[in-house]
Amino acid sequence: MKFNPLYHRYSSRRNLVYGKNGMVASSHPLASQVGIDIMKKGGNAIDAAIATAAALTVVEPTSNGIGGDAFALVWIQGKLHGLNSSGPAPKMLTYEKVKEMGLKSMPKYGFVPVTVPGVPAAWAELSKRFGNLSLKEALEPAIAIAEEGHPVAPTVAIYWDEAFKNYSDNLKGEEFKHWFEVFAPEGRAPKVGEVWKSANHARTLEEIANTNAESFYRGDLAEKIDKFSKKYGGFIRKEDLEEYSPQWVEPIRVNYKGYDVWEIPPNGHGIVALMALNILNNFDFKEKDCIDTYHILIEAMKLAFADGHEYIADPRFMKVTVEELLSPEYGKKRAKLIGDEALMPAYGDPKSGGTVYFAVADGEGNMVSYIQSNYMGFGSGLVVPETGIALHNRGNNFNIIEGHANCVGPCKKPYHTIIPGFLTKDGKPIGPFGVMGAFMQPQGHVQVVTNTIDFHLNPQDALDAPRWQWIKDKTVAVEQAFPNHIALELQAKGHKVIVEASSGSFGRGQIIWRDEEGVLCGGTESRADGHIAVY
Repeated sequence: MKFNPLYHRYSSRRNLVYGKNGMVASSHPLASQVGIDIMKKGGNAIDAAIATAAALTVVEPTSNGIGGDAFALVWIQGKLHGLNSSGPAPKMLTYEKVKEMGLKSMPKYGFVPVTVPGVPAAWAELSKRFGNLSLKEALEPAIAIAEEGHPVAPTVAIYWDEAFKNYSDNLKGEEFKHWFEVFAPEGRAPKVGEVWKSANHARTLEEIANTNAESFYRGDLAEKIDKFSKKYGGFIRKEDLEEYSPQWVEPIRVNYKGYDVWEIPPNGHGIVALMALNILNNFDFKEKDCIDTYHILIEAMKLAFADGHEYIADPRFMKVTVEELLSPEYGKKRAKLIGDEALMPAYGDPKSGGTVYFAVADGEGNMVSYIQSNYMGFGSGLVVPETGIALHNRGNNFNIIEGHANCVGPCKKPYHTIIPGFLTKDGKPIGPFGVMGAFMQPQGHVQVVTNTIDFHLNPQDALDAPRWQWIKDKTVAVEQAFPNHIALELQAKGHKVIVEASSGSFGRGQIIWRDEEGVLCGGTESRADGHIAVY
């Protein structure tokens, strides 16, 4: 049967959303609406994606911000384009300096894990290459929201309060005071429905809009970042910002049971999802809710992550190629390791054989899969004075193992967790999908893809299905809604199963599928303030 989301298995748990002229699926109602409004003003899916992304830095600062990184997959004019807008480590951040500091691993907070932010550059680059409108027009709604304020959404309020408590316990230096001034002006996190605004955030967005992001990398905003870093002994400098530019990359793929699943190549870990699917190509699943299905999915994910943790890095430093990791032969070799009992994951040898995601589509057939993040919520805990810019902590993903491909080093990009996904069949677009959430992301991608292709679930049901998450070794976490009998059977196979009280760590996803008649079908995340705007 040909792919058509309208005919896929349907349940009444939550209504699907359909449209034809445009659709935006994001984790916040205001951000989704902003994207649709931009389309109605003459913008295409790319303009809408930029507007949505900028709005999310205001309405969901718990997950992303101007000082983070971004990746995008853009389908336009019959071709899929990849944008890697992740930044490198500063020139001054060397392995030797980190060792001199006495660090055994990369810290979460402060200036050490701060790498060059790529978000503003991503907006400018997407606008310049594919937008119908100017960057200034695309950012106007986000500027207005930051200036006028918005009522804080329920899920955002929960994460904001958690971050406030965490930062209150862990951020003690003077350099962190600006975070509390901006994000906890009343001495606490904003409550549900309480209006939060940031005039500095609005001015920064306006400056990015008026200069096509030049101010952030080579102007006044760059100077402020440089000054802040120097004052507190940070590594990042204006020279690091001046030399940065995002990269257009060729997306990578595997064919999974007749469908092409696309990801951004390393330094992102979308390849982990592809490696798992490459292994799963060697199995036929008879039904979804049975022990063999879950056991095989988990084991494939473990094997893929083992390879990912060993090999993924800045591609200039990787010791194996993408082609080697994704070869069908290597997938078969790894699949043979899956038996009846839970494995301790180990990497193989292929040579021998805190985030927001959203999806956008317009009536012309253009589609965008977009993700941006400050990592671990608000990021490093550092906010550049007078700007509202929360700097991310993406350098936390480096290791301090001399000689390792992902060892910290100057001008080097770290292993990156944020990944947009895209699905095609026979060269035609089906649509964007993604699941945010650090190391949950490839696992969410695999679960969404198998739910869609193997088990014929519609977009909403594919997202709503109870999720599992491999943690480490033989430990697997599951949601409370996960089938209890399957959890018990997994334990009998040697898995250590943990039932999580909260769904917060299981990712938050969005999907838009397009059928051959141009009808758009969307699903949004029930674990967040998910919302689909459509017209």
